[in-house]
Amino acid sequence: QVQLVESGGGLVQPGGSLRLSCVASGSIFSIVAMGWYRQAPGKERELVASITAGGGGITKYADSVKGRFTISRVKRTIALEMNNLKPEDAAVYYCSLGWEDNPLLGDLWGQGTQVTVSS
Repeated sequence: QVQLVESGGGLVQPGGSLRLSCVASGSIFSIVAMGWYRQAPGKERELVASITAGGGGITKYADSVKGRFTISRVKRTIALEMNNLKPEDAAVYYCSLGWEDNPLLGDLWGQGTQVTVSS
């Protein structure tokens, strides 16, 4: 059984930085894209960033985080470096993967980790 285990998150002041990590464990027989979604209270879940396994690791970012967030990957572990955080970045962040290297992810979810941006 494949599981996604997240770490990181927490409370940070506006302008600060955080790092999220996620590792996929278990038997994976297909190449998978991995990344992060987030969901704030009262809002829909949105794709934040993803990275494929093929193509040298093709990255995709939400417009709202471009230039501030960076996703990276080493095999089954991904990291999301979040810089210059804004109050609107506060949300529960979910690690996700997409079978067959689907950069839209959504085939499996982690338990979520809270990111709070507040002074």
